[in-house]
Amino acid sequence: MSEYVLQTNQLSKKFKGSLALDKVNLSIRKGSIYGFIGQNGAGKSTLIRIVTGLAFPTEGTIELFGASDERALIQARKRIGSIIESPALFPHMTAAENLEANRILRGIPGHDCVASMLELVGLQGTGRKKAKNFSLGMKQRLGLGIALLGDPEFLILDEPTNGLDPMGVIEMRELLKRLNRERGITILISSHILSELYLLASHFGIIHHGQLLEQLTAQELNGKCQQYVFIKADNPDKAATVIQNELGTTDFEVMPDGAIKLYSSIEHPGKVSSALFTAGLEIEQFMPMGEDLESYFTKRIGGALHV
Repeated sequence: MSEYVLQTNQLSKKFKGSLALDKVNLSIRKGSIYGFIGQNGAGKSTLIRIVTGLAFPTEGTIELFGASDERALIQARKRIGSIIESPALFPHMTAAENLEANRILRGIPGHDCVASMLELVGLQGTGRKKAKNFSLGMKQRLGLGIALLGDPEFLILDEPTNGLDPMGVIEMRELLKRLNRERGITILISSHILSELYLLASHFGIIHHGQLLEQLTAQELNGKCQQYVFIKADNPDKAATVIQNELGTTDFEVMPDGAIKLYSSIEHPGKVSSALFTAGLEIEQFMPMGEDLESYFTKRIGGALHV
């Protein structure tokens, strides 16, 4: 049995002469929560649509649960639950009726799963309220409930926290962690809220202009998110010169606003502040800091963050 739920090999997709995916080799281990990161148009949704059978690759192959031929892929996709873009709901039906309709359409036996699913996603108190009158967050939770019908082994979610208030985001995060931990569901999650992905995912993939730039574990990401001393002085150019000459390092960068990120000497902040003070600089801010997923992603794609 394969240790990977999903693998792609040189996967490419071309639209009207432009590459939406360019030879993507992606691997998602069984039991992981995979955070898929990229700007709008980077290729995230295209890859998800190919995996779920809603689109076909121009070149390359995919492998689901170890299956790669077309007939086996059709069967393997029955083990997937997904929300792509926005949940497909029957607007004039209640939450329970939506779940029941999807249960029947998918041939899932038994009625008990509807009530238990409503409770799982926190919609047990919606009664006769129609889906068309749901908030965006309620629709997201109902979509998740529909995706979970049939106990999928692999859950694919596109912006599952869209429309949720801060408490709803926390509840969704804890629910997904519980599904992963208690039911062993592997999760692929694409989200614009990078700080939330950082708290949730065990593995990450960064895609940019259709190319998969990097795959790494949460532990590897923590290692790459450098710690630094944040320095704001009245004369940034002089501060940079002091750091270079007095501390003997060029391992720093001067930001557009004049702030300095010093990546070395972080174990000896007193030595740094003393050198700056002795040079007659007025220090406005001086504090140890660390990069997060958002700043690492921005640096990795080499530009401003517009996801």
